[in-house]
Amino acid sequence: MANLKSLAKDTAIYGLSSIVGRFLNYLLVPLYTAALSAAGGGYGVITNVYAYTALLLVILTYGMETTFFRFSNKEGEDPARVYSTTLVSVGFTSLVFVALVLTFISPISSAMGYADHPSYIWVMAITVALDAFQCIPFAYLRYKKRPVKFAALKLANILMSIALNLVFFLVLPKWYESTGGEGIVGKIYSPEVGVGYAFYINLFCSGALMLLLVKELTGFKYVFDRALLRRMLSYSWPILVLGIAGILNQTADKILFPYIYHGADAHSQLGIYGAASKIAMIMAMITQAFRYAYEPFVFGKAKDKDNRDTYAKAMKFFVIFTLLAFLAVIGYMDILKHLIGRDYWEGLKVVPIVMAAEIMMGVYFNLSFWYKLIDKTIWGAWFSGAGCLVLVLVNVIFVPRYGYMACAWAGFAGYGTAMLLSYFVGQRHYPINYPVKEMLLYVAAAIVLCALMRHANAALPIWAAVGVNTLLLAVFAAIIIKRDFPIGEILKKVRR
Repeated sequence: MANLKSLAKDTAIYGLSSIVGRFLNYLLVPLYTAALSAAGGGYGVITNVYAYTALLLVILTYGMETTFFRFSNKEGEDPARVYSTTLVSVGFTSLVFVALVLTFISPISSAMGYADHPSYIWVMAITVALDAFQCIPFAYLRYKKRPVKFAALKLANILMSIALNLVFFLVLPKWYESTGGEGIVGKIYSPEVGVGYAFYINLFCSGALMLLLVKELTGFKYVFDRALLRRMLSYSWPILVLGIAGILNQTADKILFPYIYHGADAHSQLGIYGAASKIAMIMAMITQAFRYAYEPFVFGKAKDKDNRDTYAKAMKFFVIFTLLAFLAVIGYMDILKHLIGRDYWEGLKVVPIVMAAEIMMGVYFNLSFWYKLIDKTIWGAWFSGAGCLVLVLVNVIFVPRYGYMACAWAGFAGYGTAMLLSYFVGQRHYPINYPVKEMLLYVAAAIVLCALMRHANAALPIWAAVGVNTLLLAVFAAIIIKRDFPIGEILKKVRR
């Protein structure tokens, strides 16, 4: 129980930075969707370019975060040597990537559909290279169990980004308009740059973050151990394949959409889908917070006798609280929809589907540790690859006919495939007695309550729907308290 308390504490701290950070980033969604109309496709450009960025980040880290945790906790390995070797390796590959992009910037930007804006691509390349390198010192902070500094640096970076975005998308445009571009504002701002400022700001913030990580990058002797790196790469390459397949499950639709959607308004439709999906990202926040705490927790506890029982309990509570968050978003949709501009509201129908897919992704992440703990990460590559194949096929077949709705269902099908494969194969190779029946009861209750909430949203005035949905959310909370958090018993133990 003490281990679960430690996990809960770290998850709360990581979760605070993740949830608060994502919430603060949500401020950019109404800002972008107000400044960039749906018809203009500007937010579609952001959605598309950042989808490439997410994929490249996985490629440029090539599983070395997880590999760093695994080897730092291995008997006979020197954690300092592991850290130094990982830094050198990821830093070198990031530099090579930037050099290649800058060398071939014209054909690359043309192939991506941004021949008129190559700066979007080279700025993105440098930014993602910096982010990839920074993943390692951030992993080191997690390894050293320093969640407070981790959270502080993440939040500082986000606050800086938001401040600059407010300046360049709200303050300066109004100033420019009021003065006709005369004076100093005309020297620091140009409306022709438009959406490009989002990418320039991201690059500036990533560069500034490097300065804040100086302590984690200095004060020790850099050592590059080739033999160690070979062992690490043999462990990490299946994680890379797994990661590519996994991130494609999140981004393939946004990358493929402009190529397979037959309408002339591809970026406009993609922007609507991307903006609406942002509301569903509360699931990604919870999953990410849990991942930051759970990964070092699992590898550090691998030798304990009761580890499988702990993993089963952690899975159950993860499912319970993600379902609670799911219902909260559905219940207060009429309020949350104001996070995006009215031009984008037609895409809100994808939110429940995208959230359900994110829950399955989180379950799949929890299940994934069985093959990581027995050093059989190739299984993860197969599972994620199968899920990715399903996702791509659904997109290619159905997007031309159903548009972005097919994107939402493709993610659902892809994550569901990977989750089920990992569970059934894992029970044969590393059996864990997950409380499946109990979790399915919670899922069934959530489905029923979700249907009632959606009916209330459609049939009642906003104030009445919010009231009814609050009661339904309280019903689900009461079920949780009754079954798994008996307050009376907990209070008795506290008094003792």
